[in-house]
Amino acid sequence: MTDDVRNIVLGVIAAGISASLGWLARTYLWRRGLRRKQTFFGLPANSACLLVVNRYAGAEGSVHRHDAFALLELSALIKDCAAHAQIVTHDTAQQGFGERTEFCVGGPTSNQRMAAHLRTLLPGVRINVEQDAGPDRVAFQIGSERYRLEPGASEYVLLARLTGSQEARPVFLFCGQRAITNQAATRYVTRNYEKLRRKHGAKSFCLLLRVVNSGAYGPDVVELVGDVTREAQAPVPSTPASHRAGG
Repeated sequence: MTDDVRNIVLGVIAAGISASLGWLARTYLWRRGLRRKQTFFGLPANSACLLVVNRYAGAEGSVHRHDAFALLELSALIKDCAAHAQIVTHDTAQQGFGERTEFCVGGPTSNQRMAAHLRTLLPGVRINVEQDAGPDRVAFQIGSERYRLEPGASEYVLLARLTGSQEARPVFLFCGQRAITNQAATRYVTRNYEKLRRKHGAKSFCLLLRVVNSGAYGPDVVELVGDVTREAQAPVPSTPASHRAGG
């Protein structure tokens, strides 16, 4: 074997080894990222979860198109984690929480299960569901603060990940003042789960998000108002609430 042939053979072998090591490294990083994603969302491979569907106000049995888009984004997330979803309507999901991961979409007026979760898991949150409440209709009261809806301009949504214990599967709540805010919250968590995982780990959290100018930007422009976990999990204070609109 001449020196030239030997160098070619050695080069081919080195390239093969380098490609193999690169593939192994990429596979390891992908699997590690997948495991972290599965852990954060409580979706190990081949597990089952619940997608709790709300109803479109005034149209029994139908779902608002933005809520449908939110469910599609969650379905893609569940598929990425190699898990399976069972879709149930809000008024038939009569079961406990913690055994399976649950994704619950919609405010308390369109989703009975969301209303139950708020009473049980986030007692510090109050949402004005009165039909004739004027500017306070669907306003959020969290602790001593109140957040009013400005349709198409400034709209709020709660994004929560709640667990009863370290071993329990989480419940994810997407509770917005309008359907488009529910979609904004699902998009926010799918895009930012790594940041949320690093900050909160396996702990419960409740974030207040503000959807900015949805009339022009749809569900894409979202601001984090703050982490309201402590206020949302505490009883509502008896002192009068201050008012906020537009952040």
